[in-house]
Amino acid sequence: MTDSPRPRHRVLKTVGAVLLAVIVAVVAVTVVSSVRHSIPGLNIPEPTRLAQIATEAPSAQGRHFPSRPVENAGPVDEIPASDASDASDASGAGMPDTVPWKGRDIPVQEMLDTTESRAFVVLHKGALVDEWYADDLAPDSRLSSWSMAKSVVSLMVGQAVGRGELSEDDLMVDILPEFRVEKNADGTEPDYNRITVRDLLDMASGIDVPENYNPWWPMTGTARLLLSTDLPGYLMKHRETSFTPGSRSEYRSVDTQMLSMVLTRVTGKPLSELASEGIWTPVGAEFDATWNLDRDGGIEKGFCGLNAAPRDFARIGQMVLDDGAVGDRQVVPTDWIDRISTPGDRTIDGWGYSAQFWAAPGGDGDFNALGVYGQYIWIDPATETVIVKLSDLGTEQDELETVEAMRSIAAQLDGQD
Repeated sequence: MTDSPRPRHRVLKTVGAVLLAVIVAVVAVTVVSSVRHSIPGLNIPEPTRLAQIATEAPSAQGRHFPSRPVENAGPVDEIPASDASDASDASGAGMPDTVPWKGRDIPVQEMLDTTESRAFVVLHKGALVDEWYADDLAPDSRLSSWSMAKSVVSLMVGQAVGRGELSEDDLMVDILPEFRVEKNADGTEPDYNRITVRDLLDMASGIDVPENYNPWWPMTGTARLLLSTDLPGYLMKHRETSFTPGSRSEYRSVDTQMLSMVLTRVTGKPLSELASEGIWTPVGAEFDATWNLDRDGGIEKGFCGLNAAPRDFARIGQMVLDDGAVGDRQVVPTDWIDRISTPGDRTIDGWGYSAQFWAAPGGDGDFNALGVYGQYIWIDPATETVIVKLSDLGTEQDELETVEAMRSIAAQLDGQD
């Protein structure tokens, strides 16, 4: 796309909003500071750091947390330019002019502006068709994955299953025995002790840590997971279930955090090292990534903390599209690719779900990694298309509309062949 993006304030858009944010920040810092020093073991960042995080754009929040590198120890797998694109500037000459958006057709650039996009990469049949970045970014800019990290954890779980180190039938507390809950008074096992790896993969554990994304009140739920400086300690205090494991699926980031801890326990390696060896090096990543930790020297935030360059997210998508292979090397077992690309019997919020991957309603075999605030690695086997879109949008805003736009782009690219 040749149009240059117009300057945009992605989080605070008006002077009034800025003033409101300052007022809220002062109040929040005062309250949190008081609570932080009155509750032993709260284990959240200092108030000034909380204010920085809360006023930062979602795509850049990873810079405010400790991290470990995720490195490529091998050669870079270059992405060829499509015959339809201009290899010198990736201007997207082969891209469609418009996409459907809420009942009308709009230019692709307008869709990107409307959805507060930060980066956009389109691969078709393994070649780069389009690449776009906001004015302040470059191809090597590391952007926050948010919950797309969950899908990367799933790929590494699939690798561990393929190596025989892990089974979906394994009980979580057999692998993490320190989390086992004492038996009930009648001698029966609590539901928490019955959670399997399969339950964690399919968001069916029932662990009672709700999805709260409000950084101004980081005392509960996912906001506490994000900000905790002692994740194991926090999780140890939340070993209750709100429904019987395996009885239904309900989206909870805690499931992926526990899954990542299971993975590191059975392999004996930190999550970032597993990602370097199992994903970044095999896909030939171009740039190093980072994985955020709960504290310096601590553990990775497996549910959200991967920060990487857009092209490298696209390389992951291409590997998945190619049945888990890069060239003649099988990176992720084909059985696992079948698992993640086949929605389970239960939906979550009307979307298909399987092992940390989503399938939007109305599709024909497409599926995606999905992150809050508008993060996507969208994969369409039928048209051999991978689209990465990283954004600073609302919490769960316009997700189906965005997927429909991606479907339109893929269909129009495929129609040019």
